[in-house]
Amino acid sequence: MSRTLIVSDLHLGDRAQGDVLRHEGIAEVLAAALEGVDRLVLLGDTLELRNQPARVVLDAAAPVLARLAEQLGTRPVLIAAGNHDHALIERWLAHNREPLGLDQRFAPQEASDLGGALAAALEPGAVEFAYPGLWLREDVYATHGHYLDVHMTVPTFERIAIAASGRLALERTRRWNDVHSPDDYEALLTPVYAWMHSAAQSGRAGPMTGGGGTLRAWRALRGRSPGARALAAGFPLAVAALNGAGLGPVRSEVSSQALCSAGLRAMSEVVERLQVRARHVVFGHTHRAGVIAGDEPAEWLTPNGVQLHNTGSWVYSDTFLRGGDASSPYWPGCAVLIEDGAPPRALALLADRSPAGLSSRAPA
Repeated sequence: MSRTLIVSDLHLGDRAQGDVLRHEGIAEVLAAALEGVDRLVLLGDTLELRNQPARVVLDAAAPVLARLAEQLGTRPVLIAAGNHDHALIERWLAHNREPLGLDQRFAPQEASDLGGALAAALEPGAVEFAYPGLWLREDVYATHGHYLDVHMTVPTFERIAIAASGRLALERTRRWNDVHSPDDYEALLTPVYAWMHSAAQSGRAGPMTGGGGTLRAWRALRGRSPGARALAAGFPLAVAALNGAGLGPVRSEVSSQALCSAGLRAMSEVVERLQVRARHVVFGHTHRAGVIAGDEPAEWLTPNGVQLHNTGSWVYSDTFLRGGDASSPYWPGCAVLIEDGAPPRALALLADRSPAGLSSRAPA
């Protein structure tokens, strides 16, 4: 029986230290999950390349990567790029002259110097890159999920930057989010990612590039101070202005349920626009694991009956985990297991851990 383990959104080297694999014993949990697995898929945002220089990130990630390499031995590792480590494939994208398909494979040296460095850190594993996603079985397709941002109705700073970039840079005969192929998505997203990566390499990247600005804004909107109430009152007006400027559609609700619903709608949109003919499609990106206990299974089906899945993340976020509830769909340490003849299965590898062992801000 063939077994594939998919993990996403490790964000190794995060300057804010939200990446839980840096904490004692956590890398051992992931290494143990590799027992009996035939291959590992790193489904994007393996490295956090948006808030500090790449050399610093690689140094910080080295111990975790070394432990995974030790456990894997020569077993294959498939790597897909996400939005936070899109620079891993910059060379391959720049030199690719063919229309992008759903699954294109290439060697780490073709990907970029960073891709080569990541592959070297995982030796002796047989590393191969795949983009924008990869077929894991005839009926299972997996992709990081950054294409979702084109269709998200939650007004994150990145979502707004993507819309603004599209309106400024692309031809006006089509609406900015009129996308129907991987090349269409890349035309919108790559300029924004390149700018954010360049800012990080300068060593002066601000919170916007890594998503911290959005998280701070959401925390403020949920606050109870007079300033927070004033911000919340004005937020619908700001959203209306964005829609009026042609940067929508976006909505003013930013609750956890609104985020989940928006993400599922966007997943369905990507599956249909790319014409992914699969029974199961696995995403990362949103940091929200699923399908898990408590989810409504019907919500995780596209209109055409494709079953959606999400790997969750390996990031501890105070914004989404207030109270330290391990049953939260945003609790870190999730993965998806693919086995022959069975649907993809969600794993909660850190469900028994406490916030003290996962968060750099939690009291010991």
